[in-house]
Amino acid sequence: MLDHHIQRALVYKLALNPELRFSELKPGDVESKLFTYHLKKVLVAGFAKKTDDGRYELTPEGRRLGAHILDNTEALYDRAYSVLFLAVKRKNEQSWLFYKRKTHPLLGKVGFMHATPNAIEHITETARAVLKEKTGLTGKFRTLGSGFFRIYEEEKLESFTNFTLLVCDDATGELAVNDDLAEYIWTDNLDSYDQNLLPNMPVLIEKYHQNELFFLEKTIYAAL
Repeated sequence: MLDHHIQRALVYKLALNPELRFSELKPGDVESKLFTYHLKKVLVAGFAKKTDDGRYELTPEGRRLGAHILDNTEALYDRAYSVLFLAVKRKNEQSWLFYKRKTHPLLGKVGFMHATPNAIEHITETARAVLKEKTGLTGKFRTLGSGFFRIYEEEKLESFTNFTLLVCDDATGELAVNDDLAEYIWTDNLDSYDQNLLPNMPVLIEKYHQNELFFLEKTIYAAL
């Protein structure tokens, strides 16, 4: 695994961009020889690769780490990442809040916003706090279901999540985004971004419409 901060920072920067040249990837305060050494370490470890036109991009293994590389590499590489999917609808309207990912894994895809559960508060409280912090909106959440998603592209595992779907039907307030890793969009139709939806979104939308408590374990093969 990646045991140096330069290596982790390298993967993090690539997680925010589809691909970068060496000059775009190297920090200005790091000597070229030293950076090349750590870049080779990342390449040999299989988290990034050099493209035919000389740029660098993450491999599927690197995309699984994504921006979480700065947290805990060992914990995130081969274990399910715990996530709360937040289905947020504006009160008294058929307007849904979507977010567009600005980082790997699944860079550029659109879906429900998400939060990370923690040990000291109920997940509905976490969801309400994150909604307020990231968007300025307020609302109450209910738990609809949970399970596991494995998403593959060309037989390579892109993401592995242990998820809980929470629903807010009464969001109020003005959208004021405070999130460097995502864009937020109101849409009147859950399928309006069908070309760019996250691969798990059709399943989550179906479960929302069924409106029954559920547990599922789903493997998805997608062309990303």
